[in-house]
Amino acid sequence: MTVINPPQPETVIRPPSADWRMLSQAAGDHALPRGADAVWDRLVGWIENKRPRCRRFLRRAAAICETEKTLSDLSEARLRERIETLRQQFRLNRARAEQVDEAYALIREVSARQVGMRPYPVQVAAALAMEDGCIVELATGEGKTLSATMPVVINGWRGRGCHVVTFNDYLAQRDAEWMGPVYRFCGLSVASIHGEMPPDQRRAAYHADITYVSNKEVIADYLRDRLGVGPVQGLSTALLKDMAGDGGPGLRRTVMRGLAFCLVDEADSILVDEAVTPLIISGQAPNDEQVATFNEAAEFARQLTVGRDYRVNQRYREVELSGAGKKRVAELTAASHGVWRGRRRSEELITQALSARELYHRDKQYVVDEGKIVIVDEFTGRLMPDRTWREGLHQAVEAKEGLEVNPPKDTYARLSFQRFFRMYPKLAGMTGTAWEARSELWQIYHRPIVRIPTHRPCIRQHQPSRYFADQGSKWEAVVEHARRLRDAGRAVLIGTRNVRNSEQLSVRLTEAGLEHQVLNAVLHRQEAQIVAEAGQPGRITVATNMAGRGTDIKLGRGVSEAGGLAVIATDVHESGRIDRQLFGRAARQGDPGSAVMFVSLDDEVIVRHCPWWIKRWRAVKGRFPVHWLVNAAQRKAEHHALFQRKNVLKHDHWLDENLGFAGREG
Repeated sequence: MTVINPPQPETVIRPPSADWRMLSQAAGDHALPRGADAVWDRLVGWIENKRPRCRRFLRRAAAICETEKTLSDLSEARLRERIETLRQQFRLNRARAEQVDEAYALIREVSARQVGMRPYPVQVAAALAMEDGCIVELATGEGKTLSATMPVVINGWRGRGCHVVTFNDYLAQRDAEWMGPVYRFCGLSVASIHGEMPPDQRRAAYHADITYVSNKEVIADYLRDRLGVGPVQGLSTALLKDMAGDGGPGLRRTVMRGLAFCLVDEADSILVDEAVTPLIISGQAPNDEQVATFNEAAEFARQLTVGRDYRVNQRYREVELSGAGKKRVAELTAASHGVWRGRRRSEELITQALSARELYHRDKQYVVDEGKIVIVDEFTGRLMPDRTWREGLHQAVEAKEGLEVNPPKDTYARLSFQRFFRMYPKLAGMTGTAWEARSELWQIYHRPIVRIPTHRPCIRQHQPSRYFADQGSKWEAVVEHARRLRDAGRAVLIGTRNVRNSEQLSVRLTEAGLEHQVLNAVLHRQEAQIVAEAGQPGRITVATNMAGRGTDIKLGRGVSEAGGLAVIATDVHESGRIDRQLFGRAARQGDPGSAVMFVSLDDEVIVRHCPWWIKRWRAVKGRFPVHWLVNAAQRKAEHHALFQRKNVLKHDHWLDENLGFAGREG
């Protein structure tokens, strides 16, 4: 197993008067603070998020934009000369704050000439906050891609490499091509990385001044490089061995040139939502006996009865065998050989098979595509064909579905998303929804949040949430509401929690005679066309969360006059950020629009996370303020998810403390 950067001494938390960036640099690869240090750290984070940074950035942005008339009169040759002069200052690390402002003004002029878009003052303010190492909340549709060009250019000028990390390969390639003319005019090279790229092309892409790459690709490349270098003491040792000629091909096989500056697009999704699962580099380990065992476990599990033989905890997604269940397992496996001879191992295998049956459902947590189990991202609704569940769960699901069971793979290296991004000396991010995660983003990454106002006032109409006793009445109301909006000439986007709900709603809409389009993980190949047509008058689009990011719904003729895009949320999600992302699809850039939430008391989040005392109160009194119920369930879900993500990072450090024998890089 490759050990990645063993832990350093525990983080020293400085008083609030210290520069917060010193805290973030100290965080680095340290373990999370504990006890009194953790309490102090949270207090510092609360203070840092309360500081009025936004006003300062807006004032600087206004001053930068005032130079527009002067710069617009410059010839192209003169503009290039001024850019080259500044570039040399940044390359030599001599640039001051006023030169950052001058650079932003020049890049703003270049953007107008090269791509026909001149950043608004709020976009410039967002760019200043990113250069300051903050995570910026800029509303959906406000132009984050263009804002990113300014901090990316000046960090590219510094010559140490700049990574722009996006959600997937498509966005990485699209944004690199879209903003490429700006970067090249500023004397910088730009490249993007995708999953099928060979090592030599990856190496060239990482050696460009600016590299657009997805979060999964950049972490996988880092892990592969560490494996290629081998179990050495650190970078300095590897370099000395390479110079001495006895280091083998390790360093010559690496594709990355180091970690300097990282700008994370959709930061809340990548740094928070995606961080619940570590990235693992693994290899094939054929084992016919293991494959047969998973099929046998699935067959044994079918003979157990819920309630009598085992219990299911939906909140914590756990299955536990009862005393009677353990006796039943012993009876079922008595005649079997191999691993079934061990009582504990037998119970573990059957519990895993029961978890696959009770907690992992087709068209919800996964889909079957061309005879293979493909995981569905529950936050975005997108397919994740490059991921598998660990510890035999993936094989248990394959056996449950009656598919060919692939043997588990051997793990070569693993790394959590949290730990990887903490390694960057300079980290910034941008997203449309970060405020709800401000505490976690500080605790894990020591990044403060800066909320930037919209360029034009948002006129979205948030209608009161509508509550129903059961899902049947909720879906009927959703169909009727969609009919009224369609008849009024509005464009309608209905957000669902998972593939199953989207298809059930599609059946109801069809029965009601309402023409519509469905966008989910099963129909993801038609995404571009469906999203392009979603803003047309009278159009109804049913979508999982995958419609919320990296796409833009353009309003058709007459839709604005009719009231704009109407968003209907049909489920409460584990995080309020996800609900807000869906609502952010409506009323972009000053357009009209509306949003409403339809909730039933048997929705999954409420059933799984509603506190027991509220359920008992409702049973006794017969009534309870429903919005309190929903908010309590959502807060409980968010707390549970945070606990899981912290455990992923803690597990990384536990592995180092217990299995790390390599010395620390000096």
